[in-house]
Amino acid sequence: MFGRRGAQEEQLATTPAAHAMARPENPERSLPAVASHPFIKSQGNGSNPGASPLPTTAAGQPTTRKDEQYYDLKTQVFAALIEAIDVAQLAKLDATEARGAVGDVVKDIVAAKKVVMSILEQDELLQDICNDVLGYGPLEPLLARDDIADIMVNGADTVYIEVAGKVQRTDIRFRDNAQLLHICQRIVSQVGRRVDESSPICDARLSDGSRVNVIAPPLAIDGPSLTIRKFKKDKLTLDQLVRFGSITHEGAEVLQIIGRVRCNVIVSGGTGSGKTTLLNCLTRYIEPGERIVTCEDAAELQLQQPHVVRLETRPPNIEGEGQVTMRDLVKNCLRMRPERIIVGEVRGAEAFDLLQAMNTGHDGSMGTLHANSPREALSRVESMITMGGYSLPSKTIREMIASSVDVVVQAARLRDGSRRITHITEVLGMEGDVIITQDLFVYDMIGEDAKGNVIGKHRSTGIGRPRFWDRARYYGEEKRLAAALDAAEQSSP
Repeated sequence: MFGRRGAQEEQLATTPAAHAMARPENPERSLPAVASHPFIKSQGNGSNPGASPLPTTAAGQPTTRKDEQYYDLKTQVFAALIEAIDVAQLAKLDATEARGAVGDVVKDIVAAKKVVMSILEQDELLQDICNDVLGYGPLEPLLARDDIADIMVNGADTVYIEVAGKVQRTDIRFRDNAQLLHICQRIVSQVGRRVDESSPICDARLSDGSRVNVIAPPLAIDGPSLTIRKFKKDKLTLDQLVRFGSITHEGAEVLQIIGRVRCNVIVSGGTGSGKTTLLNCLTRYIEPGERIVTCEDAAELQLQQPHVVRLETRPPNIEGEGQVTMRDLVKNCLRMRPERIIVGEVRGAEAFDLLQAMNTGHDGSMGTLHANSPREALSRVESMITMGGYSLPSKTIREMIASSVDVVVQAARLRDGSRRITHITEVLGMEGDVIITQDLFVYDMIGEDAKGNVIGKHRSTGIGRPRFWDRARYYGEEKRLAAALDAAEQSSP
């Protein structure tokens, strides 16, 4: 495995997988053996004067704190591993075989160095190095946890996570900024993108749909910055949102009907408020036979219907050519015979094309945007159309919005970290130059308890016949809608 071996390290690798990834011997230049590697000291009387035990507690038990000594050892073992293995052969193995083969080599290197380590410390070192070679390095244990919503890496030494709405710092760190940048490049290369000095900003996604943003030096001064918005393995449903207190049962019933009867919906909210999660919940009630086309910067929607076409934007290449914008995708999907168009996030001039789609037979289209209230969401749509270079009168744009958008669903992340659906608002039309809206459900914040948790209550505004009543009757949902609204009014204070 390490080329020509000395007698002191014979039979280092015994598994078939380890043999499979060993570098082929070159008679002209064979790889150094473990015992003759430059960073391994002379063994002397069976001890390694260059090796020292990892830190221990007062009771003599090894501590789990990783100091510079641990990372120095890890760097040396990693360097020996990379020199010993044939990466091309390793890539041909499946994940389980590859981890087993790498593990065997790491154990041999540690044994040859005669480092004083406990079994627990060896297992931890082995796991870390396997993650570096085959996965996403120190991020692997964080990605495996389903309770983490966000991972924020601010350079090699600083990693924050968000758990239950609260941001907290972890003791995880990278070997150096070079390792962090390498992992960032590995992530973005899987979706055909790149990040380096010439292209230091990149949006990408993981295989599970988790959203990834990378900004690298020279733009990021203190080292690469990596942000991952994780998706839960178990997709949330409206019923679960009811259990979490994000919406009432009656409000969830109304949202189900809105998704079922093909209302045009804008999901609005601030950063981290759960817009994409809520959009996924609404799409769950789309009929299986409908053809859906999604347009996103980084594909993260998780639609369950069988007839879905997913489109993703493309950044420019090194020469600055080949860019495909969100507007290009929205305009093209109009030619793809969609029944619903879903835009992951509306940020610019594509708002005009989405409104046109909503108003020209593609009922039930949806999109998300950043805004703090339903009224502000409609104003932002108008602003994005104006910034797109359209020289239309404000009244004309507002008339287009009023005739296209049926419902605005507002999500919010409260100061205690909880997420709530604060408004279900329908757009009624125009009165003069003003868009008229009415709230069906609102969330009233009352105060907070002794632990700092926000206390509030969802209530119905008492609207008995919303504007989309006729649409609900067309789909046979008017009785269900009436029952939900009546129940909501009776339960409201």
